[in-house]
Amino acid sequence: QVQLVESGGGLVQAGGSLRLSCAASGRSFTIYAFGWFRQAPGKEREFVAADSWSGGTTYYANSVKGRFTISRDNAKSTVYLQMNSLKPEDTAIYYCAESNARFISTMTAHQFAYWGQGTQVTVSS
Repeated sequence: QVQLVESGGGLVQAGGSLRLSCAASGRSFTIYAFGWFRQAPGKEREFVAADSWSGGTTYYANSVKGRFTISRDNAKSTVYLQMNSLKPEDTAIYYCAESNARFISTMTAHQFAYWGQGTQVTVSS
């Protein structure tokens, strides 16, 4: 049974940084692509970042490109989202997601089969 557990969210001032973690279990970690999505109050869930099975290919939403970095530690079966230069508009619940494929073909939620419970990120101005 696949499980994804996010951590690392919290309250930070604008311009600050946070690192989110997603601990995965239940199947081989190194075979599948992972992604991060977020959902702000009253808005739809949106894509933030994703990688390929090896971590060699990464994808970012334009709104976070240059500020956020997705990475993985295969030894710990953990995916990270390093978030720098945070803005109030980054405030949302952040979700980790795991695909059933090595690569994603589109940066959309339906590419991912498993989801974590989410972690709240709040950026104050």
